[in-house]
Amino acid sequence: DSRTADRKAKVAERLAHRACNSRKGAVKVVITWPDRLYVAEPAPLITVAARLERKGGREMVGRCPTRQDAQEAADWLVDRFSRLAPGLPVTADIEAGGGQFLVILSTGRR
Repeated sequence: DSRTADRKAKVAERLAHRACNSRKGAVKVVITWPDRLYVAEPAPLITVAARLERKGGREMVGRCPTRQDAQEAADWLVDRFSRLAPGLPVTADIEAGGGQFLVILSTGRR
């Protein structure tokens, strides 16, 4: 769940144990969302983490049909990001809109 630079492969960053875990060559790293979470259009978390580290601000990461689903997703995301990007203080907000609940990650800096 942590990332590191890989200068030999000319990759800016990758999951720290990708080589140990995949052994399948050049496979793009993806953190899957748990099946227990009901999230429509979940965002790719590695990309979200890189963008929030670089720019800060807020990013919408998924849509949920109920507030409870959104809260469960938000709690999981805050925990996941505490390990994925330990130096990035992330909070999750839930906003109602259009009959659904948006899950938004924020860094507190803009």
